[in-house]
Amino acid sequence: MKIVITGVTRGLGRALIAEFMNAGHTVIGCGRGGEAIFDLRMTHPEPHDFSVVDVAQDSKVALWAAKVLEHDAAPDLLINNAAIMNRLSPLWEQDDREFTKLVDVNIRGVQNVIRHFVPAMVAKKKGVIVNLSSGWGRSVDRGVAPYCMSKWAIEGLTKALAEELPQGMAAVALNPGVIDTDMLRSCWADGAASYPKATEWARTAAPVILAFGVKDNGRSATIGT
Repeated sequence: MKIVITGVTRGLGRALIAEFMNAGHTVIGCGRGGEAIFDLRMTHPEPHDFSVVDVAQDSKVALWAAKVLEHDAAPDLLINNAAIMNRLSPLWEQDDREFTKLVDVNIRGVQNVIRHFVPAMVAKKKGVIVNLSSGWGRSVDRGVAPYCMSKWAIEGLTKALAEELPQGMAAVALNPGVIDTDMLRSCWADGAASYPKATEWARTAAPVILAFGVKDNGRSATIGT
């Protein structure tokens, strides 16, 4: 299986690609951290491939997709994982620069990847798109209004996309549950330590994600607590 995934330099993305590769799948990933991407390229050579790409920049995503699709090899599984968290504060204290950056990564970044990869999948009427959502995409909490907004948007975007895909494809919004990642620690500090590590989560999550298919089109799925 050919898997394209964003946000592979740390957290859930980094943990997932290890499980996918161990299972024998080809992983094409991107992230913003140049040093981490270099490490992945050295550690996992072809057929895997990793590139420095900021998904918020449509032109960069276009170039990346063109490279990946050069031989008309559409992904079997496309995972939009890249996301950032806002600075914890009331909504009225979030300045325009911070808010715009979050929208650019968490919402526009997902659409940029869909725009440049999904047409090749649609042409073959085959493949699954998994957009990472959150428990905060189905509920809310104080201090994280911008992040909640972005993940509620992902839920709606994914369900609408599911209505547009041809028979044989699927789009799934996936809430990974509460995982001890850098992002969670930015919200809960040491309180995050009581939750599963990303590597532990990925061992359970990877087989579930790989099993998503037509039956799951439009589903809001959850893995973990």
